Amino acid sequence: MPLAMRARALVEQKGARAVLDSPRLRARFARKRSLPVDGQRLDPQLAALLGIDDLLGVSDLSRLVPSKARARMMGQVLACEAAPPGGVDTRALSIPCPAGDRPARLYVPRALTAPSPAILYLHGGGFVTCDLDTHDVLCRRLALGARARVVSLDYRLAPEHPYPAPVEDAVAAFRWLATKAASFGIDAARLAVAGDSAGGNLSANVARHTRDDARRPALQVLIYPAVDARRLQRSHALFGEGYFLTKTMLDWYYDHYGLVSRRLEPDFSPLLAEDVSRVAPALVYTAGFDPLRDEGAEYHERLVSSGVSSRLVCFDSLLHGFACITGVSKACLEATERMAHETGLALREGVRDSRIVEVGQGR
Repeated sequence: MPLAMRARALVEQKGARAVLDSPRLRARFARKRSLPVDGQRLDPQLAALLGIDDLLGVSDLSRLVPSKARARMMGQVLACEAAPPGGVDTRALSIPCPAGDRPARLYVPRALTAPSPAILYLHGGGFVTCDLDTHDVLCRRLALGARARVVSLDYRLAPEHPYPAPVEDAVAAFRWLATKAASFGIDAARLAVAGDSAGGNLSANVARHTRDDARRPALQVLIYPAVDARRLQRSHALFGEGYFLTKTMLDWYYDHYGLVSRRLEPDFSPLLAEDVSRVAPALVYTAGFDPLRDEGAEYHERLVSSGVSSRLVCFDSLLHGFACITGVSKACLEATERMAHETGLALREGVRDSRIVEVGQGR
């Protein structure tokens, strides 16, 4: 049987990890992704994963209706995410939001005393896909690494609830949690907002909307954030095809999320806000092979030029979504654990301005 056919059969039977565990198959699929792009080399395990996706095409959701796209995304996370770490207790919550109560999940590391730092987590998924379960492992890892309570919000999704519904839910949830902090063992003075991709967009919006509140975020953590719907940055041209999050996929997400006529509004594209001064200090994390890479970097620079403390770290060998595929790449796991640790450190010691390119093992 040809190697490609054997790999396809193996993936269909046992998942992508079965191919990645085979040195011969891994090398075969990584080969065409081994050349540097923009001075960066892709992590070998991720290069192999891209090769598998080239064969199977499972990451492209653009031809699916939202309900099927959500199911496909859940399957991808289950196939690529690591097992959940132990030592974290969870509890279901219900948070009042503008259109009614929204489900949420509280994560508490078992060794953590109260009151503790805490993080409101807003999941990614292009405002259309993902939920509490797709980001469950990530939230557990964040709680353990940051030594903080984490509250993950199941905000409303498009197209059933288009822009600005997710923004409204995120802002309302933060304000409610800040008010009720003591009830959950949370130190309100050390309450952060964090999110990946679309959740990074929502986190930036929360930080801006609440900057003059008596209880504003102590920190915003933006993980490969989507902050500019114009998508004019160089990284979109470099990585808009072949790296999971494609131009076609971004079109699909944004078309479901909101009207073209509203995409220059600051709640849609936080990078375009006239004023980002006085917002919470920021940790901004980007991936080298991500079309959103330069959006995150520009937002960091915008914060710094506005007098906001911000630290930018680019994991130059990784892809968009790396925090939810830690089971297929050691580099993804290490980066995610580092983000969690640095979040906890920043909540306790503050943020110093810096810009770091983290050179990966692909070099």
